[in-house]
Amino acid sequence: MSSLPITFACGLYDRMLALQTGDIKPDGIDLNFLAIDNPREIFDRMSNRLEFDACEMSSSEFVSRFAAKKLPFVALPVFASRVFRHGFIVANRKFITSAKDLAGKRIGVPLYTQTAAIFIRGLMQHDLGVDLSTIEWIQGAVDEPGPYGNPSVMPLLKPVKITPNQSGKSLSDLLAAGEIHAFIGSHLPRALKRHPDVVRLFPDYRAREKDYYCRTKIFPIMHTVVLRKDIYERHPFVATSLYNAFCAAKDWARAKMRFPGTLRYMLPWLPDDIEEIDELFGGDCWPYGVEPNRPTLEALVTYMAEQGLIAEPIPIEKLFVPTFG
Repeated sequence: MSSLPITFACGLYDRMLALQTGDIKPDGIDLNFLAIDNPREIFDRMSNRLEFDACEMSSSEFVSRFAAKKLPFVALPVFASRVFRHGFIVANRKFITSAKDLAGKRIGVPLYTQTAAIFIRGLMQHDLGVDLSTIEWIQGAVDEPGPYGNPSVMPLLKPVKITPNQSGKSLSDLLAAGEIHAFIGSHLPRALKRHPDVVRLFPDYRAREKDYYCRTKIFPIMHTVVLRKDIYERHPFVATSLYNAFCAAKDWARAKMRFPGTLRYMLPWLPDDIEEIDELFGGDCWPYGVEPNRPTLEALVTYMAEQGLIAEPIPIEKLFVPTFG
């Protein structure tokens, strides 16, 4: 019996590399791995035109579509990208020197509905005590004028002060000029390295992120993996086959990273970092599946409900199709 051809678009992350090289092959599937390092491009091509059979997908965009019942794909509990976000709050220090100063300010964001921004706003509200209703969000591309990508965004369910950036300047330039007071998002504005007044709100972000994880068990999930619903309905085995392959590829990457004879990555103190990470996370900092990620996933749907992206939190079990690894 011939294998089922499946096209999968994803960044070429270490945990995905073995699928691209063919060292790991999903059972019954002929996987065509399309390495695309611009996540926004992947999301837009999948959401707007269903160009791939499977791909990495913004977690919040998936949840929004799930809640709106406008969902041409299903999700696997595989998390292609996750990033702590304390270090992604950037401020003009002429206006903001502490978290309480964020209230009532104009804050730049690439996309209000972006997963990174949702987690940062959740952090601002729940951990830093910031009243989000007082903030005006200036939305647009980070380092160039205009909008951020071509997203297909579900309408918000409550009023939010969002102003498109039509200044002819990038959010980075606006921040440097003091025309916005802070910035949050999935990557850092160019002005952070170039302008003396543009600084991280938390220079000690690594220590804060470690403390945050110890208190909350939240390691923010940016991207999950989705599979076209029509393929899943015709070939339900694909979900389990892909899930098992993703797990095997992650284990392959972990073994390569931990080989003591040579350093796989250009990180001089990698072995020491691995020991610290193992102690903090109990051995696996990047688990797949629902239960190990319940605190993070429940935080995401809670923040989305509070921020007007969905009507109410969704039970986590409903978000993912069954896999039988």
